[in-house]
Amino acid sequence: MNILIFYASYGGGHLNAAKSINECISNYDKNNKIELIDCMKYVNKTVEKVSTAAYREAAKKAPWVWGRIYNDSQKGPLAHLSTRSNKIMAIKLLKLLREKQPDLIISTHPFSSQMCSYLKRKGKITAKIATVMTDFAPHDQWLVGSDFTDFFFVANDKMKDYLISTNIAKEKVFVTGIPLSNRFLQKYDRKKILDSYQLEDGKKNILFFGGGEFGLGKSRTFEIFEQLICASTSMQIIAIAGKNEKMKMKFNEIVTKNQASNHVKVLSFTNQVPELMSISDLVVTKPGGMTTSESLASGLPMVIINPIPGQEEENAEFLEEKGVGIWIRKKDNAFNIFKDLLSNDVKLSKMKESALLIGHPNATKNICDILLDNV
Repeated sequence: MNILIFYASYGGGHLNAAKSINECISNYDKNNKIELIDCMKYVNKTVEKVSTAAYREAAKKAPWVWGRIYNDSQKGPLAHLSTRSNKIMAIKLLKLLREKQPDLIISTHPFSSQMCSYLKRKGKITAKIATVMTDFAPHDQWLVGSDFTDFFFVANDKMKDYLISTNIAKEKVFVTGIPLSNRFLQKYDRKKILDSYQLEDGKKNILFFGGGEFGLGKSRTFEIFEQLICASTSMQIIAIAGKNEKMKMKFNEIVTKNQASNHVKVLSFTNQVPELMSISDLVVTKPGGMTTSESLASGLPMVIINPIPGQEEENAEFLEEKGVGIWIRKKDNAFNIFKDLLSNDVKLSKMKESALLIGHPNATKNICDILLDNV
């Protein structure tokens, strides 16, 4: 079977989801021919480069702008403009589809879903189309061309109910969770991991994601980081700055200022998130779709910081509603929130139970099983 997996470079979640599906299907049957393609880069490198840069800058410097774009793109002029531009770009994508002749197209970004469903409506392609939604709340851009999409994979029942309310057949909608690496299913040697990071056994570990490369909400991030250090002196903190060297330097300054080097470790980019989550008791992070699904699959309560207006704020609301996360808003006293939570083992335990209930560690396998059994 020929399979194309489309993603787009707006944030890392779409690519990571695509990679997870690619890895899973590759392990099923070596006869399947699978290709991973950045749909926006393929149809127009200039548009992809400009729009990706614009997304990053808006998210970093003016998140309210991104929030406005996100909300306005559901309905109204921006929604029509986006849909129209994708129809135009779909013509170029058709060249690729005629060359590859896929039996199945999997999209982890709405733009590729829109382009392919448009081409299917016009009778230009006959491939089955699967849309994998990579957030915890629906957005109508994912649903453009839904009549010609064969599968929708969503994170929770609330999303499924919403899709059905828009007249999408319930047989098309599957609550699987967001696909994630099979490394989150593995069992790890706790002692070995603790030793490798020079951490003590018998203490609670808190995993702190600073926002990485883009340093989103960095001044508030530094403030919250320092308040966490002051509130958790009997616990260990692993802070990840990602590729942002300035953020790493500032984290280290805060650690030195508070004489906390004995219980705080600051890391740059790491590919050991599954291992670190396996030894953690709490995650402090922005609520991106991928990090959220990884945390839930690992059964980790979440403290949510600096969500980008739009899909991340909707993710934060979902996590609070489910009793899994606590959202530290702008006017909140982070020190008090951390102090109350970290001294309340009963509450942490309940949050962990809730995370395990709504987490989907087998999301990738379930998606692949459904597709390969029905195409």
